[in-house]
Amino acid sequence: MNRAELADFLRRGRGRLAPSDVGLTPGARRRTPGLRREEVAQLAGMSVDYYTRLEQSRGPRPSRQMLTALARALRLTDDERDHLFHLTGEEPPRRGWGSPRSSEAESGGASAHVRPGLLLVLDRLHDTPAVVVSDCGEVLAQNAMSRALSGDAFARPPRERNLLRRFFLDPAARNLFPPEDVAEHARSHVANLRAVAAARPDDPEPAALVAELRAGSEEFERLWAEHEVAVRRRSTKRFQHPLVGLLELDCEILLNEDDHHQLVIHTARPGTESYERLQLLRVVGLQDLKASSPPPPLPVPYLGAPPPDPRSA
Repeated sequence: MNRAELADFLRRGRGRLAPSDVGLTPGARRRTPGLRREEVAQLAGMSVDYYTRLEQSRGPRPSRQMLTALARALRLTDDERDHLFHLTGEEPPRRGWGSPRSSEAESGGASAHVRPGLLLVLDRLHDTPAVVVSDCGEVLAQNAMSRALSGDAFARPPRERNLLRRFFLDPAARNLFPPEDVAEHARSHVANLRAVAAARPDDPEPAALVAELRAGSEEFERLWAEHEVAVRRRSTKRFQHPLVGLLELDCEILLNEDDHHQLVIHTARPGTESYERLQLLRVVGLQDLKASSPPPPLPVPYLGAPPPDPRSA
């Protein structure tokens, strides 16, 4: 691990970003350009002390998951992300899904690296919920309105950040939807995952998720046996929010087929009751997020296991 080169690379990456580049409020006048250390730490889901030690060439070797979090926080390109891994003596994650995935349980594969351009779009959506997910349902990035609508995915353990896993294995996840809509959501999830698994026969990720859900959910097993196939596209969804009530939102899905990513945007039609409630959520929901305590900092001994992912704004 080249600590000096790593420290210099992190400092330069931090210095080239403005708060507005990553969806943060500039705040008080700054003496130097770039993000503050505490802002990078916040975006990467780590403690300020841990990040500071990395920049001072005295930190421990980061885990692969932590490197992925730093790459997203600093809006690194694919080449820059690979360089970051090389500086710590790690092999960069694969960029395609044609080769076998590492047996290491990590969120640091190629599909977990969200391109800077997509994150820039996400950061610009201040008044509507938006989230970046993989085609297998892994939440990769959220904006503040998405957290206000459906909760902070990155406050949960890594395994619970998959939308399908939570929907079928955690009954509480269904409270977000009116009870009469749950069956249709279940059917849609299964049909989409079947299409993904068939399109990626050499990638073990969707196959492993299917096997896990078939073993853990009788409902999933029953729906899987029906062999319905339907790629997830534009739809209208209803959310039962505990603060603002029922929201009927149009769901638009923008695809990045190279990385198997989806930018999911929820909007309400102007003039509707849902539109007014979404505006209310922007006020009361974001206030609630600011009032809540931040997730605990990542302890240094935890480096070998998946840490919180970076994007939660």
